[in-house]
Amino acid sequence: MNLHRLLLQRAADSRPLRVGLIGAGKFGSMYLSQARRTPGIHLVAVADLSPKRARKALLHTGWPADVLSARSFAQAARQGSTYLCDDAMALIAAPEIEIVIDATGSPSAGIAHVLACCTHGKHIVMVNVEADALAGPLLARKAREAGIVYSLAYGDQPALICEMVDWARTAGFEVIAAGKGTKYLPAYHASTPDTVWQHYGISAEDARTGGMNAQMFNSFLDGTKSAIEMAAVANATGLTPAPDGLAFPACGVDDLAHLLRPATDGGLLHHRGQVEVISSLERDSRSVFRDLRWGVYVTFSADSDYVRRCFREYGLLTDASGNFSAMYKPYHLIGLELGISVASVGLRGEPTGAADGWRGDVVATAKRNLKAGEVLDGEGGFTVYGKLMPATDSLAAGGLPLGLAHGVKLKRAVPAGTAVRWQDVVFNANDPAVMFRREMEKAFSPSARKGQAAISASAPQRLSGPGSRSRS
Repeated sequence: MNLHRLLLQRAADSRPLRVGLIGAGKFGSMYLSQARRTPGIHLVAVADLSPKRARKALLHTGWPADVLSARSFAQAARQGSTYLCDDAMALIAAPEIEIVIDATGSPSAGIAHVLACCTHGKHIVMVNVEADALAGPLLARKAREAGIVYSLAYGDQPALICEMVDWARTAGFEVIAAGKGTKYLPAYHASTPDTVWQHYGISAEDARTGGMNAQMFNSFLDGTKSAIEMAAVANATGLTPAPDGLAFPACGVDDLAHLLRPATDGGLLHHRGQVEVISSLERDSRSVFRDLRWGVYVTFSADSDYVRRCFREYGLLTDASGNFSAMYKPYHLIGLELGISVASVGLRGEPTGAADGWRGDVVATAKRNLKAGEVLDGEGGFTVYGKLMPATDSLAAGGLPLGLAHGVKLKRAVPAGTAVRWQDVVFNANDPAVMFRREMEKAFSPSARKGQAAISASAPQRLSGPGSRSRS
């Protein structure tokens, strides 16, 4: 990798990458801790609903107070300092900034921020995987059309998985499965903010003292965050979910090649090329031996006698047939690694993962029997969790995306474990996020894909290479 060398050159030339961060929460703070130590980076501004919180985060992560004295974007750019504000749209519009990081976690805000970046010609790194799961395929398309880079955030598991998939394919392997680890039991789907801490083994009082958000932590436990992240991976890599979504098989790193292979070959997968999340707990709550709770993995196939022999010669763990093997990374460092995305986007014009199709969707699913008149409370709440579905199935069923299942009232009862549909809720059709999602559903519908294929087939074909001529 040459990113650090390129950053050093930027620093030597006094041409640092000019970055603006939206959201100074945990992920944003982790990036702040590293950005001040990274050559070739100038954090021009931080926008947060509470500039005081942003200032506190910067000081807490080691930034000297005198660097936070700027009173405008222009002054920050001239002085090499950092401007704190509460206006994300002003940050995006500021000519002094070239790369925007969205670390808000709000799907509707994320959509608005990406569209503003398209308007103002700013590259965007989306820590906001919630927005990506809701509308990433269309957001990425809009970004490409605007000539900007739209990128998943390195350090978060989806981008790390995308990197492993790219490694395997570039080396000539077929990717059989890719995903991450988590702590999972089937009962967790019904977990609420009132029950979440008992599953983590801490008291509600200790959680409050530590400033831990019960609803956010519950979204990791009830399967929602896994569904969101695997939708992002599917849409960025071409891998697809199983028809029933994530199965969360209990699996340690030594069993990846054995279990994460197709059922037709003795494994657990529905098909080759699948996204799947593995659990660090057996179904009886025993810990899995050598679990991958914090990491990511990819399984791949040899598919030839010669490569199977190479697997043996170089000590790879394989299944019994010797045809399937795996690579994994045991940890991910969240915002501490985000600088990889910033550098890749700013120096190479390349995303560390971005949707190129709509293959996975996250549908709001009832945690319990829901009654007509109840108001859904979204990700990690008391009413619904997010379930991963093939996008074609979600579209056909009219599934309500999890990212829009907040603050909407049910028109009819929905049984526990059942997907909530658009027709089950009262929603504001003029809400910008709703309108954008509906636009994506039309743009990526089967009829739209058929129309695009017909246009491509009828378009004149061009030969590549010097001296080539078009033919029609």
